[in-house]
Amino acid sequence: MGAGDSEDFVYDEATGEWLSPAEVAAKAPATVAGGVEVRDALGQLLANGDAVVLVKDLEVKGATGQVLKRGTRIKSIKLTGDAQEIDCRFEGIKGLVLRAEFVKKA
Repeated sequence: MGAGDSEDFVYDEATGEWLSPAEVAAKAPATVAGGVEVRDALGQLLANGDAVVLVKDLEVKGATGQVLKRGTRIKSIKLTGDAQEIDCRFEGIKGLVLRAEFVKKA
């Protein structure tokens, strides 16, 4: 590196390589409207207000014995900023957070 180079390389633990900032930016997940890109179990892009359907039975933590069945439709989801978590409402359950891998876009 010359005297004019001021790039700070970043160590990538997954590959064991030193990467330039441009390489790190290229490997970073794409973002949508300043947030994280969230995809359902089928790889479809999810957005705030979308309706989703569960792809498997899910036991609700904190609600003894309550199970959301496969095929249950959840209306109007809200993205949380996490690539795998979505916030939603379902009757009788407050603060329900689902993992995107267990839903598909309706």
